[in-house]
Amino acid sequence: MDWSLAVALVLGGTLGFIVVWGLTRQARRVARVQASELMGVARREAAVAAEEIKQKAEAEIQERRAEANREFDRREIEADLKLREMRSHEESLALLDFQFEQKQEKLARENAAVKQARDAIRALSKSVRQRLEGVAHMDGEEIKKALREEVMIECQDELRLLRHETLERSEQDLQNEAKRILIAAMQRLSSKPNNDITATIVHLPSEDMKGRIIGREGRNIKAFEAATGVTLLIDESPQLVLISSFDPVRREVARVALEALVKDGRIHPATIEEFVKRAQEEIDLTTEQAGEAAVQKLGVNGLHHEVIKLLGRLKYRFSYTQNVLDHSVEVGFLASMLASELGLDPNLAKRAGLLHDIGKGIEGEYEGSHAHIGAEFIKRHGETGIVVNAVAAHHEEVKPETVYAGLVILADTVSAVRPGARAESMTSYLQRLERLEKLALTLEGVQQAFAIQAGREIRVVVSPQQVTDDRAREIAKELRRRIEEELQYPSTIKITVIRESRFTETAT
Repeated sequence: MDWSLAVALVLGGTLGFIVVWGLTRQARRVARVQASELMGVARREAAVAAEEIKQKAEAEIQERRAEANREFDRREIEADLKLREMRSHEESLALLDFQFEQKQEKLARENAAVKQARDAIRALSKSVRQRLEGVAHMDGEEIKKALREEVMIECQDELRLLRHETLERSEQDLQNEAKRILIAAMQRLSSKPNNDITATIVHLPSEDMKGRIIGREGRNIKAFEAATGVTLLIDESPQLVLISSFDPVRREVARVALEALVKDGRIHPATIEEFVKRAQEEIDLTTEQAGEAAVQKLGVNGLHHEVIKLLGRLKYRFSYTQNVLDHSVEVGFLASMLASELGLDPNLAKRAGLLHDIGKGIEGEYEGSHAHIGAEFIKRHGETGIVVNAVAAHHEEVKPETVYAGLVILADTVSAVRPGARAESMTSYLQRLERLEKLALTLEGVQQAFAIQAGREIRVVVSPQQVTDDRAREIAKELRRRIEEELQYPSTIKITVIRESRFTETAT
């Protein structure tokens, strides 16, 4: 009995152990499953929190970038305003300087007149004394003869003075009339400055697109450059490709073709040729439409189709950010208005003004300046001799043969130098003034050089001990030649060489 009880107890204990062990194992398995689920939930919550933090960080970065862009734009506007203020101050100072020089010249003339009058009075007093001394020894006939000679001399002086005053008054009247006509034409023309520039940057949707543009072993980029005649610059700039070419029309064709290729996504030599051809046809159509729009705007009739197409190519050319096609239309309007004020044919002046810069649209198959090759081009397409000469002479490379050439020269100058017509950055503006002064200082005998009137005039002070008057004149010519050969500048630059000697003594 005791043995049976013992066995039962042992069996019961073993069975209880097995049940407890099973329950414990089941509890551990449930705990592991719950722990795994909790860790999954924690991971998802952490990922969501990380994504929220990332989005907040990106939003903050975008906000700061936008704020930086706004600050950059604000500073750029402030710099542009300061540049305009500087130019305005320079022009005011130049006007005051010119007025001061005029007053100095007037005072010099008045001093010379006073000195001449004083000398004349002295001579007259001496002559009177001599005459009084000689009258006592003269008879009536001799006195009459002397009086007649004196009256003739006095009348000649009065006639000479009257003639001089009449000529001065006539010249002043002509200058006033010219100013009136020019101001009337400028006031009638109201056009806003054009500060557009040709786009040479293409934005890419992703960095991967750069590799597709380059292609395997560079075959895509080589095919694109060969088809368009431009150079693609792909550097570390994010999602940007720079198109480089001296020909703005080719650059525009390349831009249109590249944007279409990027949008299409199929980039290989065959599609490159196809898209470049499409872009060329699109630009040809656009240039032709631009030329026709300019002709219609001015109301010019009878132009050859090739002349209109070449005129439209000027849409993609700029001179100091001034669009050449808009400039040509503006010159046409100005020349027409000036011709109307002078009683000339406004349509002929308008035609010559519109075509004066057409040589800038001709590619390198011709030799010579744009005025010369433009004149040759329109001459081959049936333009009259008056218009051809006006185009060839608008930079005074050839002699103007008619008054219409002079009108085009004047209208071209007014359109180029009016405020806001041609803009440039503060850096390039200061560099241009610095290059102008340094170029003058390289000449032998030059002591100082000052660029004034926003770079439209350079005043050079030479050493009077080293430089003679003849040499000073040669320095002015040499500096003009070097400026024309080595510098790029809008409008014209006046060169003034100053040579003076000063002698100072101190009395004690």
